[in-house]
Amino acid sequence: MTHHSPDAPTNADPALKSDVSARPLPEGIPFMRVVKSYVLRAGRTSSGQAKAYEVYGPRFLLNYAPGMLDVEAAFGRRAPLILEIGFGMGGATAQIAQVRPGDNFLCCEVHEPGVGALLKLCGEQGLENIRIFRHDAVEVLDHMLPEASLDGVHIFFPDPWHKTKHNKRRLIQAPFVNRLARHLKPGGYLHLATDWEPYAQQMLEVLSAEPLLQNTAPADGEGYVPKPDYRPLTKFENRGLKLGHGVWDLVFRRN
Repeated sequence: MTHHSPDAPTNADPALKSDVSARPLPEGIPFMRVVKSYVLRAGRTSSGQAKAYEVYGPRFLLNYAPGMLDVEAAFGRRAPLILEIGFGMGGATAQIAQVRPGDNFLCCEVHEPGVGALLKLCGEQGLENIRIFRHDAVEVLDHMLPEASLDGVHIFFPDPWHKTKHNKRRLIQAPFVNRLARHLKPGGYLHLATDWEPYAQQMLEVLSAEPLLQNTAPADGEGYVPKPDYRPLTKFENRGLKLGHGVWDLVFRRN
């Protein structure tokens, strides 16, 4: 959720980036040197989460290493591939994986307690269609996944960076959206959700300006879609809705 939600994707100080960010990047994507999908938050890993790393880590964690990922080998099968960027504590991710067993979910999160929590859910619930990178999704996308390889991308409740002077830190910017679009297969989708209306407006503006993407919202609407059935309501979101707070979903498809 947003910065105040326990399921929020964490969004990082340049000093916390790995050495990979200093390497030369393919021509045409210099923004990858500065755009990050996360900010590291303080948080303590519980004993249960630490045990999940030990018990379930070898089964569900993938190691980041520049070079194309063998997705079929990683999941042990061939299936539609969905990339999730920032899953917070993983509760919604686990529910989506349960209701969509025919899809593979490649999930990126840098927050150690969150990764431990999702590992625990994967192990306890036998969610064989999830694999996890504890690494910056931008680098995974750029160095380990080829273009036109994804059937979908989920980014739910990224850090809204409320202050105007911090808006430039938001993940959803035109160069990054173009990179996501090029990684989608034709017909693949990008699903974003936020509970911060100014960010929703920015998301809609940026996605609408990307020529590779087409909005799936009704032409006579405001550009947003009803919440897709597969995205569960979190406790935080449900509480906000009861208080009259809005949530905006956007689903765009690759041309």
